[in-house]
Amino acid sequence: MSAISYYLEREGIMTTGISLVRENSVSMQPPRALWVPFPLGRPLGVPNDPAFQHRVISAALDLLAQATGPVLVGYPEDAPVVGADAATACPVTFAKPNAGDTWRGRLDQELTQLTPWHDLSRKRRGGRTLTGLSEYSVAENFNKLGEMLDTGQVPNSEFRWLKYAIEDAKAFYFEAFTAQPGAYAHDELDKMLWQDTQLGSALRTCYQILYSNPQTRAFAGIVAPRHAIEAPSLEPPDTTPPGGST
Repeated sequence: MSAISYYLEREGIMTTGISLVRENSVSMQPPRALWVPFPLGRPLGVPNDPAFQHRVISAALDLLAQATGPVLVGYPEDAPVVGADAATACPVTFAKPNAGDTWRGRLDQELTQLTPWHDLSRKRRGGRTLTGLSEYSVAENFNKLGEMLDTGQVPNSEFRWLKYAIEDAKAFYFEAFTAQPGAYAHDELDKMLWQDTQLGSALRTCYQILYSNPQTRAFAGIVAPRHAIEAPSLEPPDTTPPGGST
């Protein structure tokens, strides 16, 4: 799309676009782009919310007021909360970490606990799953994310991988939740992810690492939505390196 934009601009036609992967736009530098921190495949947010979708479109069109580029602007709102097609209760008890537990260990333990539920969910769906955006498995992504958090650093070169890995992880969790008995509203399922799981805590910690550095602050939005970071019922994430001090 960036190449098409430059071709049209050379013909005197102004262009604007919406970007789901900020680092791609930074690299390709289209004339005008609105970066939205939404899940892949949803450049306008969630379905059936025309008011929100129109605001996104208007923000992208507003960039046409910029006569020259490249221009890259971040959209200031998160997409409304939406979970899986059928939200459910969660009989799994998510254990609190022990002092000295590594992030890699925490995530591995939680993944092991949820894998049977995800297997059941996938079987019920005829083998279909929304995971698979990343070139790596969820387990491999968890190991890599855990190792990063254990060192307290998220390299700039890993932002693209991180975007896909997070989308796969959230899809895995929501699918595992839906295999369990009970029925919860979508916002309660989302709350479960961010408040009860080690994945939610890990992503909030990753957000804080990125946000604390002015050079990576713009990318924090790919990790966690603002409602997950600012929720008053959430404790601050544990950013203490295992076996060490901040």
